[in-house]
Amino acid sequence: MKLPPLILASASPRRAELLRHLKLKFKVLPSDATEIFDGQLSPRELCQLNAHRKARAVAKKIPDALVMGADTLVFLGREIFGKPRDLAEAKKMLAKLQGRTHQVVTGVCLMQLRAHRERIFAASTDVTFHPLTAEQIGDYLSKMNPLDKAGAYAIQEHGDTIVAEISGSYSNVVGLPMERLREELMLW
Repeated sequence: MKLPPLILASASPRRAELLRHLKLKFKVLPSDATEIFDGQLSPRELCQLNAHRKARAVAKKIPDALVMGADTLVFLGREIFGKPRDLAEAKKMLAKLQGRTHQVVTGVCLMQLRAHRERIFAASTDVTFHPLTAEQIGDYLSKMNPLDKAGAYAIQEHGDTIVAEISGSYSNVVGLPMERLREELMLW
């Protein structure tokens, strides 16, 4: 793939690790864009809007680069599960998700501002949790930091203890839908 200089507009170590699997050179420049939470938007629209805002904030600073912004949220019906504010909120989130199927949606925006090029897409993965007791939730949370993760969990960090099954992209649940991203970058 011959791409312009690539910038990941995210501080997420999980996204950077996933991007390294594509064997691409990239720089990390976290976006300072404020995330929007609007109940009038569908999960896909909301994640795509936030990904666009993140990419644009960085692309304005480096307009020749190919900037990638991403936003991942967890949805149970219309209820949004972002990053928990504290451990108590993390426990509440996992208690609501336990024994149920929810959606993990990641919006991605690829933007090269000077060339007036942009691609925005989203991926959704269904994740079903095992039924969990308060003790099991507490045990899981003691093994990882839930505060920087949408829905208060990381499938790649002891996820087998809470996740019964997934339908869709595993990497999407981690933070980037790699299958779709690879396709989009090949078209760039």
